[in-house]
Amino acid sequence: MTDRTTYVALAGMRRRGWSDAMVRDLLGTPDVQGRDPRRWSLAPMRLYLLARVETVERTPEFTEAAALCRTRAAASGVHAERRRAAVLTAIRAEPIEVPLLPGPELERRAVRHRHLLGARSPGPRREDAPPGKAAAGSAPVPPPSGALVRWQVSYLRHALARYEALLDGLYGETGRGEAERLLRRRLYEAIAAAYPPLARECRRRIEVER
Repeated sequence: MTDRTTYVALAGMRRRGWSDAMVRDLLGTPDVQGRDPRRWSLAPMRLYLLARVETVERTPEFTEAAALCRTRAAASGVHAERRRAAVLTAIRAEPIEVPLLPGPELERRAVRHRHLLGARSPGPRREDAPPGKAAAGSAPVPPPSGALVRWQVSYLRHALARYEALLDGLYGETGRGEAERLLRRRLYEAIAAAYPPLARECRRRIEVER
């Protein structure tokens, strides 16, 4: 059986400062390749002889490749930071235009939007469940006033979904969460300014969704 202590896996290579491209270009074919008998995985096990790895690490080619890799990583980080700052600036400066609707029309749209959400997602919360159908000849059963406020805010938030495009170009953890929180806060603040009766629910959501 192979003495695994004299070999380095790809994860270990990365910890030593190797990129995948460096492993491919400087080491080539793994010294041991196959399936790991200790666990099931679609990816093949690749092991590199430690002595060969250490020999390559002492060459000028490795030093040059490692320096280039660090330079590229630093440049990528600078680009990501510039993009994050640009997106945050754009979110702060973007005018948020909330549709202004008469009260009855906003309520009608909010109820319809909630019905559509309820049809797509099973098991809505009891307090937010769409009002049931009224008996023939009777008036529709109105939702509880608190639920209606929530539905209106949800509808208006949905109506402002186009502003999500401001987040384009942010991926992973590089400022994405910060930008999303800032955008949500600006949208809820705009809704609260346009519809003062909804301000309390907007403030609640800002706190809950931060």
